[in-house]
Amino acid sequence: MAEFTMELNDEQKEVRDWLHGFAADVIRPAAAEWDEREETPWPVIQEAAKVGIYSLDFYAQQYFDQTGLGIPMAMEELFWGDAGIALSIVGTGLAAVGVLANGTEEQIGTWVPQMYGDANDVKLAAFCSSEPDAGSDVASMRTRAVYDEAKDEWVINGTKTWATNGGIANVHVVVAVVDPELGSKGHASFIVPPNTPGLSQGQKFKKHGIRASHTAEVILDNVRVPGSCLLGGKEKLDERLARARERARTGGERVKNAAMATFEASRPAVGAMAVGTARAAYEVALDYATTREQFGRPIIDNQGVAFQLADMRTQVDAARLLVWRASWMAINGKPFTAAEGSMSKLFASEAAKKVTAQAIQILGGNGYTREYPVERMHRDSAIYTIFEGTSEIQRLVIARTLSGMPIR
Repeated sequence: MAEFTMELNDEQKEVRDWLHGFAADVIRPAAAEWDEREETPWPVIQEAAKVGIYSLDFYAQQYFDQTGLGIPMAMEELFWGDAGIALSIVGTGLAAVGVLANGTEEQIGTWVPQMYGDANDVKLAAFCSSEPDAGSDVASMRTRAVYDEAKDEWVINGTKTWATNGGIANVHVVVAVVDPELGSKGHASFIVPPNTPGLSQGQKFKKHGIRASHTAEVILDNVRVPGSCLLGGKEKLDERLARARERARTGGERVKNAAMATFEASRPAVGAMAVGTARAAYEVALDYATTREQFGRPIIDNQGVAFQLADMRTQVDAARLLVWRASWMAINGKPFTAAEGSMSKLFASEAAKKVTAQAIQILGGNGYTREYPVERMHRDSAIYTIFEGTSEIQRLVIARTLSGMPIR
């Protein structure tokens, strides 16, 4: 087990500097254009693939970094560049985590490479969990998967929403209900291979922020997938459902569902995204405050500005510390006994909203225009308190973990 440290080793520093250079030289110059276009930035994704950032190898190296800092470090640097473009680059990772968290070794080896493709033929993946009437309330999920034993196929019907890369992805990972009587414990995750009949894109959303990231509904109409596309396999699913039924009858050990396993693994990474956006806004505000003069002196000479910057930097550093702690705990198998993963996501996402708002205030009228990037950063930051569990859900998770009570 690696000791927890806030000091990156030489290899990590080299990777960090490489990512920072890509974010500064490739992502940032393209950010305003793709925000306005509200389209997937294919040229930037392809450039990321060419240099090895958008690849299974790179993602795996960071994911299995025994310090736990590989993924949060990478997320922070890419999202420092621009949140919308960065989410287009890393959005496939959520589906990959869904397979890594729930799949067999054979499924991981078969499907995760197909989610990325290669530099000459870039692929995308989408993780589909939320529904029009079931976002935070996963127990209300209606998408059904029914097993056709005669053909060893699962038949999936339903509508998913808020899916990053939804409909344009080559591989979709879909969470569906297999036993309605078990509520959220009766869910399972399925791979929907490329060009599977019955899967189509529904509404594409025009969003407040992260506009360069494609978000859409995914419609599943009698989608049939082989039995081998059930993540973890049917034997494992039957065992898990049997435990859930026994617990429902007698009370006992809590059984996690497939979607929650994915979200638990990814929450610190979302916190790191928020840290990157907050840091970017803080740096813009600091640079502006030291060069912008009013009444014959830089505006940072005023306590009203300087104290805001002090608070902003404190928020950024505190958020990073919580994210890195949770990431280190996760990779080293330490249980989140105080919901540390949710803590990191909650604090970092709220910090990003505060810091980006303060950045606009420091820039004044300039900050409110699209001539400066902080207004875009502020719009982008709003998503962190919403996706992969709202701030209210994070607080609920933390409170339940600390108290052991079914707080509602």
